[in-house]
Formats: sequence, structure tokens, C-alpha cells
Amino acid sequence: MNKSLQWKVLAIIALTAVCVWIIYPPFAVKDKDGTVAQKGKINLGLDLQGGMHVVLRVDTSKLAIEARKDAVERAMEVIRNRIDQFGVGEMSIQRQGRDNIIVQLPGITDRERALDIIGKTAHLEFKLVSDNVEDLKKALNNEPVEGYEVKYLDNERGGREPLLVESRASLTGDLLVNAKTEFSARGFGEPYVSLTLNSKGAEIFGNVTAANVGRRLAIVLDGKVVSAPVIREAIPSGQAQITGNFSVNEANDLSVILRAGALPAPVVVEEERTVGPLLGADSIRSGLRATLIGALLVFGFMVFYYRLAGIVANIALILNLLLILACLVLFKGTLTLPGIAGLILTIGMSVDANVLIYERIREELSLGKSLRAAIASGYHRAFSAILDSNVTTIVAAALIFKFGSGPIRGFAVTLTIGLVANLFTAVWCTRVIFELLSEQFDLAKLKFMQLIPQTNIDFIGKRRICYAISAMIIAAGLAVFAVRGERNYGVDFSGGTLQQYMFEKDIKVDQIRAALKDIGMGGASIQQYGNPKEVIIRTQEDASRKIGAAFKEALKDNPFEVLKVETVGPAVGKNLRYNATISLVLGLIGILVYIMFRFNLKYAIAGVVALFHDVFIAVGAMAITGRQFDLTIVAALLTIAGYSINDTIVIYDRIRENLRAVKKGSLADVVNLSLNQTLGRTLLTTGVTMLVVVALLLFGGEVLNNFAFCLCVGFVSGVYSTVYIASPLILSWHKKVTHKK
Repeated sequence: MNKSLQWKVLAIIALTAVCVWIIYPPFAVKDKDGTVAQKGKINLGLDLQGGMHVVLRVDTSKLAIEARKDAVERAMEVIRNRIDQFGVGEMSIQRQGRDNIIVQLPGITDRERALDIIGKTAHLEFKLVSDNVEDLKKALNNEPVEGYEVKYLDNERGGREPLLVESRASLTGDLLVNAKTEFSARGFGEPYVSLTLNSKGAEIFGNVTAANVGRRLAIVLDGKVVSAPVIREAIPSGQAQITGNFSVNEANDLSVILRAGALPAPVVVEEERTVGPLLGADSIRSGLRATLIGALLVFGFMVFYYRLAGIVANIALILNLLLILACLVLFKGTLTLPGIAGLILTIGMSVDANVLIYERIREELSLGKSLRAAIASGYHRAFSAILDSNVTTIVAAALIFKFGSGPIRGFAVTLTIGLVANLFTAVWCTRVIFELLSEQFDLAKLKFMQLIPQTNIDFIGKRRICYAISAMIIAAGLAVFAVRGERNYGVDFSGGTLQQYMFEKDIKVDQIRAALKDIGMGGASIQQYGNPKEVIIRTQEDASRKIGAAFKEALKDNPFEVLKVETVGPAVGKNLRYNATISLVLGLIGILVYIMFRFNLKYAIAGVVALFHDVFIAVGAMAITGRQFDLTIVAALLTIAGYSINDTIVIYDRIRENLRAVKKGSLADVVNLSLNQTLGRTLLTTGVTMLVVVALLLFGGEVLNNFAFCLCVGFVSGVYSTVYIASPLILSWHKKVTHKK
């Protein structure tokens, strides 16, 4: 073995070993009792391990101009302190834009408690209560009482007691130094919150209580009276109590909020996504199952069709997967459920390069070249098409990352890493293996199957019929899309709340609707997807607390668990829809510019027309089948655009090559020749990719079902548009030109 080849082989072996060392163990390892014995190195997204993703907007509209400057930073610090005391180990708090804060809480699934902890302003006030009955009556009749306002205290019997409290606070929570949960020595040991004031606060509190013995003192939190005890005597110690019908958790949470301090301004939940542990575990199982099935189908087909060369391709594919996982560890990336979809898609798209190379080698062997010469020529001739197709898909992935959010970014990251790794493994590593087989094992020939023989079809002659068919299908799909209107959009784009529940026993939609009617929500959207124990409910407002209470009351004999809650404000939904549209448009423009750079403007326009064709076909199919659009579908559409252009670029590359080689004939003849020469490769690569996409559709779970369906439609349309739209459109620029050389 020559030294150059020896170093190449050692480099591949060393790289494989390093990747295994970096990623092992990839995920958390658990003991038999369920406790984590060893932490995995790959971070799992909230959609896989369960947890909360919350986007908060800090409302600074009522603050003074000077106070607005650092309000968001102060709010982040207060929220961070609260969560630290709440006991979340791996939280993430980031600023987004001017006024937004993103909070991620892995493993937290008690959403109502977490939202209370995060979102309460915690503005604490002590206000004296008037004992003038006549003034209280006047205030209740909406007559002004100077210096006072009416507030209500919830009593133990479920009623509301009106109180006339001073408008000006006698004491505020900024003088608080500690708050802790304690238990009453009387009765059943009810929990209460004990407050400790600083020296200034203790002095003020002592003076107020001394001057108002016998009066009630209202303790007001965020504008709501939580208790109003009678002042029995002066309290100079700076100690106070907040009592009420608290549970232990409620008292603990209130203590945490008060200790961490008040937010500088109210916060509004603009977006919230909560995934329960049951759904997270199911997502992992579904994703891994789909990945395994897709990989086995691809591996099996490659060995069946390309024999020894297929084994070489599979080795490169395994190294590709190892590189993706190692990069996720090194760059502290997060593996999400859409990220698993990106992993599966990478498996199929990685095969594209190998098929392209092998089909080129087949052509060179048919010309009578030796195996070494055929391999060298095959890799050389296939490289430009491989590079162009991967770069265009990376452009689409970059835009998904730029304008996507949350798990969708995981898809973009995984796909990008996979495509970059593919350029290394499919082009360089496989060639090194072939060199090793030729030099050390005297490999003299390669056997390939050929299910698709060389054809001589007049594709160009049928272009006008195909134009008409495409126009009718697109028009029908877009018409249905227009008729459905807002029903096309999921929670991501329309705003509202999506709640997914898993019941212990089978549940019928009629039972759900009856329970919702009892709380005035009979018009909510209710859907079931296959599993009779699961139900998805869509509402315009966040009604998850009301719905949960209604289910507990109306469906007592059928316990349930919350699998998922997604809440998106209407403003956020419109913004996400706008960003999604921009990402699609910019993606197509990016592809247009790249093809124009690599070929020319005429080729680029024809290619982008074909991309619009595929996107419109996919959009129409989604509308006709009643599926909704969300951020995941935007990722699917951009992937379709990137993958569809792969086939088109291969055809364009062959047309450009044949224009140099074919000395006579019209451009139509050259295009037809190129289409027939590459037809086998086009069908093979799309077919292999469809193996993994169908595995995703059938075994990837409900969450990715729409994503996989959109890809299936788009990939099939991509083959059609490459042959019958993109390539024939080139002729429109050269109708009367005869190619001679």
C-alpha cells in the first residue's frame, strides 16, 4: 500500500474512532429503578424529554423612559432567580428582540405552576382597609371615594368580600429581605408565608401597625388582595404573615416569588409549548423506530442493487451519521423530533451522491474503460452535480434556521451538518475505499443491477400536455386552499391554543364535546388521529385549566394525562406566518441566484418555476386533505425546494456536458438525450429517499405525519417537474436555435 493511501485509510479509521469516543454514550443511561446512572452527551430537545418553552414579552409601556432601558435585563434576572429556587437544573433564559424573553425548562410539565412562578409580577403592597361602611356602600355604587378603591378578597366559603382599601400603599415589597413557608401551630398546621422586612421596612411597618390597631391591613399582590388580617397590636419586629387557603406548593411558590423580587414590569405570555414526559418518550420511540426502519431499507436496497459498491456506500453512510452526532455533541446542539426527521432525510439524500457516482461509473464501464479509469472518471464527472445539489439544499436549510424557531432549527442544523458531512463521506471516503480494494485486493470489476434500462422517450414532445395538467392540478389545490381560508393554518400561524390529552380508556368526540359545552366551549375544534384514547382540542384562548377541570368533573371514570399544550398569541402567529413566507421567498431567490451563477439566468428561471410548481402542488395536497400548516410544514416546503432542485441540477449538468460533446442536433434533441441518460438515476435517488420518507410517514408518529406527507407529495412532484417542467422550459429560450459544434 502506498503511503498516500495508507494515510487516507488511517485518517478514516481515526475519524471514526474519534466520533464514537465523542458521542458515547449518546443518551442518558438509566438504572433498573429509573434513575439516571450516566448522563448522555447529546442534548435532547424539549419535544423529546418533555418540558416547557415559553416566550414572554415585557410590557414596558407604562414605565418611565429611563426605566425602560434595562427593564428586560432586570426581568431576566428576576425570572432566573425564581427558577433557580424552583429547582430546574438546566434552564435556558435568552433575550429575543427588543422586549421578548425565551425561557426553556427541561423536565417541567406542571405548566400552570411554572407559569405562575415565571409570570407573576409580584408587586407586593400593604394597604390599610377603611372601616367606614357608608364609604364602602358609595364605592360599590360606583361613587368616588377620594383616596380609596374597592378590592375583593376570596373567602373560605368561595365568596368574595368587598374591601375599601387606600389607593396609596403604606409599605411595598421592595423593603422585603426574606419570605419563607411556615406552618401554623394551631388547627391542622396550615401553611402560611412569613415575611421579614429590612430595618427601614421594619420601622415603617411598626409605625403603621401602632397607629392603626383594630383596623385591617390588606396584603395586595399584583393588585389582588391575598389576605387582610386585623392589626391586634404594634409590630416593631418587621415580621409579617400572608395567610390564606394555601396548599404547601402554593405557599412555597409564593415564598419563591417574593424572595426573588418583583418584576420591573408585567410580562405577557406570547408563546408557550409544553410537552409531557409521556409524549416525549413516545416521540423518541417513534423517531428511533422510523430512523432504524428507514436506514435498514436504504442499506438493504444499496446492497441488493449495487452489491459491493452498495456496501461501500453504507460504510460512508454510517460514518456520515457518526459525524452528525459528533458535531451535535461538539457544538452543543440539541436533537429535536424534527431533528430526527432531518437525520432520516439525510440518510436518503446522502444516497443521492453515491447513486449519482455509481451511475456515472456504470456509463464509463459501458464505454469499455478499465475499472480504475471508470471510477476516476465517474467521481470527476459527478462532483459538480453533487456539489451544486448539496449547496442548494444547504441554502434552504440556512433559511429554515434563520426564520425558524425552537425544534425547527434542530431540523435545519441536523440537515446542514449531514449535507456537509456527505460531501466528505460520499465523495472522498468512498473513493479511498475503492482505491484500497483495487490496490490491496485486486478489485477488477463491479457488478450493478439495472432495473431501469436505457430509454429513448420523447419527453419534450409531451411538454404542452404536462403544462396543462400541472396548471389544472395547481389551480384546484390553490382554490381549495383559498376556500379553507384561516382553517389552513395551525396554531403557529393563526394563534390560539392546542391541547393534546391521553385518556386511560377509549374516548369519543361526542363525550369531549359534551364536557366542553358545559363550560361554554362547545365550538372548540376536536380531532382524533387513529388512537381512540387521544384527543386534540384547539381553542382561540388558553382554556387548558377550564378544560382540565371540566374533564375531571364530567369524565370522572376516565383519568387523563396532558400530552402537549401549545399557546401562540395572535400577534406572534401573524409574525411567524410573515417570517415563514419571507423564508420561502428568500429560499427560492437564493436558489435562483446560485443556479444563475453556476449556469445562467435562463436555466435559473426555469428551475425556480419548477420549484414553485412543486411547492404549489404540496400546498394544494395539504389543503385538499385538510391538513394544517405550521412551522414544520414550512421546513418541509423548503426541503422540497432544495431536494427538487437536486434533480434539476443533475439534468442541467448533463445538458451542459452534452452541449459540449454532441456535435449535431437541436437543443430539444440534447435535452431529450440528457433526460433519458439520467432517468434511471432520477428514479433511483428519489425512490431511495422515498423509502426513508415513507418510514417517517408510517412510523414517525402523529407529530411528524403532516411533515412526512408533505415531503412525499413534494418529492414525487419534484421528479415530474424536473422531467416535464424545468427541462422543457429551457427550450422556450432557444425555440429556433439549432445546436452545432
